[in-house]
Amino acid sequence: MKQQTLAMAADQNVQYERYRRPTKRDAFMATMEQIVPWAELCSVIEPHYPKAGNGRPPVGLERMLRMYFVQHWFKLADAACEDALLDSTALRGFVGIDLGRERVPDATTLLKFRRLLEKHKLGEALFAKVGEVLQAHGMKVDTGTIVDGTIIGAPSSTKNADRQRDPEMHQTRKGQQWYFGMKLHIGVDSETGLAHSAVVTAANVHDKHPLPDLLHGQEKRVYGDCAYAAQQALIKGKARAAQDWTNQKVRKGSVTEELERMVNRIKSRVRARVEDVFGVVKRLWGFNKARYRGLAKNGTRAFVATALANIFLARKRLAA
Repeated sequence: MKQQTLAMAADQNVQYERYRRPTKRDAFMATMEQIVPWAELCSVIEPHYPKAGNGRPPVGLERMLRMYFVQHWFKLADAACEDALLDSTALRGFVGIDLGRERVPDATTLLKFRRLLEKHKLGEALFAKVGEVLQAHGMKVDTGTIVDGTIIGAPSSTKNADRQRDPEMHQTRKGQQWYFGMKLHIGVDSETGLAHSAVVTAANVHDKHPLPDLLHGQEKRVYGDCAYAAQQALIKGKARAAQDWTNQKVRKGSVTEELERMVNRIKSRVRARVEDVFGVVKRLWGFNKARYRGLAKNGTRAFVATALANIFLARKRLAA
């Protein structure tokens, strides 16, 4: 058993703080400590992670993964994440850092860890591993899939060293508003409300193009908004038995206008479940704007954020 340092004792010595109560952050971190499948996720990264023996010993893999997740959950840049760990006792306890024995991994170390995930496309692998863990806990992929896409904004300014916008991002119009950035497309199980597939594209790619990649092939029904209307051929090409339950475009002024609106509302009661995942990714995790240049870097962030959203939405089942 390691001897406790004064720094660790100061962090854990809460019995003298009579009026302290657990904060929302404390409760959140305690929940994530319990439900995140740390061993399984580390096993995905471990084959690619630097080994001890030559040069500077690497920081522990699970510690870096925890720091990386803290960066996602609290919308922190690399340097801000380092500062947050220096400042917060709760975050240091979660990551497992004793300032009496070791330094907080610096921003450059976190940057190299992110680049490792991007180089080996481990964002997709982590997303797939979370799906396996959820299915092992009884959350099976059912026979219905909800498909949807959301726009992730990117800086449109040309006031940078290259004097140009990110060439991998593009603009698109939604309604009367123009947006510049990328899109995150997901396929969500209609029963559990959890994402089982995800695709990242530039913003100008129509929602229908990634549709086959969002289906697992065993669907009986496919739900989506009007952007997926009249795509029966794409649906049948991946899921032969699937019925098209996407919202259809309403013909204004027709005698069946009210009936068409009523049918769309009924379908939307199921289709709306896709917004739970987007709500966590964009509102809780703060991924409503691209932080990096290029689709690959932001794609890794998108896959990891979606995986963490699945864990968060399934927290009651995972904690049982």
